[in-house]
Amino acid sequence: MASLSVIIPAYNEQSTIGPVLRKVLGVPYLHEVIVVDDCSSDRTSEICAQFAARYSEVRVIRHPRNQGKTAALRTGFAASTGDIVIVQDADLEYDPAEIVDVIRPIADGVADVVYGSRFLVRKAARVLYYYHFLANKFISFLSNLFTNINLTDVETGYKAFRGDIIRNMIISSRRFGFEIEVTAKVAKIGCAIYEVPISYYGRTYEEGKKITAMDGIAAVWQIIKYNLFCSLKQSFLVVPSGRSLTKVRSTNASGA
Repeated sequence: MASLSVIIPAYNEQSTIGPVLRKVLGVPYLHEVIVVDDCSSDRTSEICAQFAARYSEVRVIRHPRNQGKTAALRTGFAASTGDIVIVQDADLEYDPAEIVDVIRPIADGVADVVYGSRFLVRKAARVLYYYHFLANKFISFLSNLFTNINLTDVETGYKAFRGDIIRNMIISSRRFGFEIEVTAKVAKIGCAIYEVPISYYGRTYEEGKKITAMDGIAAVWQIIKYNLFCSLKQSFLVVPSGRSLTKVRSTNASGA
């Protein structure tokens, strides 16, 4: 079976990081959990260290200064070794119990990249900010115009990748720019991209939500930048082929 790396970027999530890790540790095919603590000032680092001491699958990497979610993901991806790599937020807005559904198309050999969509089929979803909903729809629409792929939820936090694809990607954006940048870059190599429906348990700003209106404005520029002004050579260290995991393994086996 394909091995799974779960990357968890975390910043001041002491109230949720423990429950997230407990749920992630029960996910099938788990190879490793890499928590990147982005210089938290609360007990996040301490709680993660306790899990790492108890469970061999858990690794903790701490940034010496706060650099943002994309920088934390970049660190986590570089340290990963699994056949499949998925992003798991540390705030419980996404339920780790659904990871197995998100990665299944890759494990089955039909997908290279899978996005968990909050809108494909409405599952359990907390009703929150309508303006956020409109902004997400607009950003997804604009991204699709440039990539010519029909994603329903570009800004989803659940994104899973073949390990060789995400580890070879050159990621240069900041803060929450990863969502737009990675979408533009996987589209460039003709990946088999799938979406699966997921639940969404959103937070309010009072509960710790961190994305702002400025991040939405930045996303518009990032769509233009990474689709029009970033070449394939600038997107990957080694350009991976857009083939499914099964096909890659079959090719390797036949050439052995």
